[in-house]
Amino acid sequence: MKKALLLLCLVVASCEGKPASSEPEVQEGGVSVPLEASITHVQPMTGIVLWNTSSAVRQRYVQLEYSYMLYSDVCREKDVYDWSPVEKILKEAAGRGHQVVLRFRYTYPGYSCAVPDYIKSWPGYEATNAKSEGRNTEFPDWRCDELQRFHMEFHRRFAERYDKDPRLAFVEIGFGLWAEYHIYDGPCIIGRTFPSHDFQAQFLPKMDEWFQDTPWLFSIDAADSKYAPFHKQKSLLELGFGNFDDSFMCEDWDGYNWSSWSFFGRDRYKKGPAGGEFSYYSDYDQKHVLDKGGMYGRKFEDVVAKVHMSFIIGNDQPGKQTVARIEEAAMSMGYRFEIREYRIVEGESAWIRIANVGVAPIYRDAYLQVEGVRSRESLRSLMPGEEMCVTIPCKASASSVPVIACDHLVAGQQIEYQAHIK
Repeated sequence: MKKALLLLCLVVASCEGKPASSEPEVQEGGVSVPLEASITHVQPMTGIVLWNTSSAVRQRYVQLEYSYMLYSDVCREKDVYDWSPVEKILKEAAGRGHQVVLRFRYTYPGYSCAVPDYIKSWPGYEATNAKSEGRNTEFPDWRCDELQRFHMEFHRRFAERYDKDPRLAFVEIGFGLWAEYHIYDGPCIIGRTFPSHDFQAQFLPKMDEWFQDTPWLFSIDAADSKYAPFHKQKSLLELGFGNFDDSFMCEDWDGYNWSSWSFFGRDRYKKGPAGGEFSYYSDYDQKHVLDKGGMYGRKFEDVVAKVHMSFIIGNDQPGKQTVARIEEAAMSMGYRFEIREYRIVEGESAWIRIANVGVAPIYRDAYLQVEGVRSRESLRSLMPGEEMCVTIPCKASASSVPVIACDHLVAGQQIEYQAHIK
C-alpha cells in the first residue's frame, strides 16, 4: 500500500497546474472508481443577478442579489457607523440561499447626494446642484478633506467587518453617476464633483490592503484618462481589482467597451472577477440581449467567454426572456468543474484529476473533499482550460463520493461538478 501511495503522490507533483489540453498523466496506483455527476443549477457566486427587491428574486437561477447602498444610511455623525441597513440586505438574501453584490454610491440623477449629513455641514463644504439626465442632482464636494478621510475610513471599517462574511460575494466601488466612474451628463470637475487622481491613487491601493478575501471591482469607464490615474500611474494596474461593464452588449460594444476591457488587461480575470449590467441604451438592448441568435451580430455566451465574465446584473430579464433561457445563459458564466479521473487506494487515499471547463476561475477558496478530508490545494488557482491533480489522505472506499467544499457559502448553496467516468 505504501508503494501505491507513493505513486499517487508522484503523479500529483507532475500533474498540478498542467493545462487541460496537455496529455494527461497515467495513474498507476490505486483503483479507478466510476463516477457520474451533472451540474444542475447556476453555481454560487456566478450568473445573472437580480436586485434584492425584484419579484423574481426567488427564481431557481438566482444565486446573487444586487443592491445599491448609501453612505449616508450607514454614517450620519462623524465616526458613528450603523451597519444595520447592510445587515438587513445580507440577512434577507442569505435567507433565500443567495449572496450579495453591493455597490455604495454618492450620486444618482434626481437625488440628493448620499454624503453623510455631518460632512454637508462641514466648514467649507459646498455641494454642486445641477441637472443630470434632466433631473435636479446633487454632486459631492471632493475638495473637502473630511469627505476624503471619511471615504477611506468607511471602506476600511466595511472590510474589517465584512471581508470574510460568506453572505457577501463581491463589492463594486466607484465615483460619479451611480458610482460608475463617469459624469457624462452634468458638471464633471475633477477634484471637485469627481475625486482627484491623487486621491484615487491613495485610495485604490488601500482597497487591496483592506479586502484580503472579498473581490472588489470598478467600472471599465475608469480606463478613461479623464477620470482615473491609471494611464499616468501604471503601477496601479498591478492591484487585484476586477472590472464591471454597465453597458454590456450595447451596439458599439466592440469599440469603446472592448477597448476599455483590454486597457485593464485581457488576463485581468486571473486577478479579479468580471461583472457588469446589461445595456440600458435602448429598450431593444434589454429585450434582445439574451436572444439565442444574439443581437448586433454577437451572442451573449460568446462575449461572456471573451471577457471571462462571472456575473451580470439583468434585473429586467424576467420580463423579457423565459426562465429556461435565463438559466441557460446564467450557467454559461463563471467557473465550471469537471472531474476527469478518480482513483482510490482503499482505506488510505483518493486521487482526483479535475478541470475547470468554465470561462473564469472561482474567486474564493474551494477544496475537493473525500470522506470529510479536504485537499491541500485550493481550486481557486484553477484557471479556465486548466486541470490539476490532488491526493487526499483519507479512508477512501469504492463508495466514497467526492464533494467540493467551500467555507464561503450560505445555507442552501452547493458547488457542483460534472463527471462521466465509467
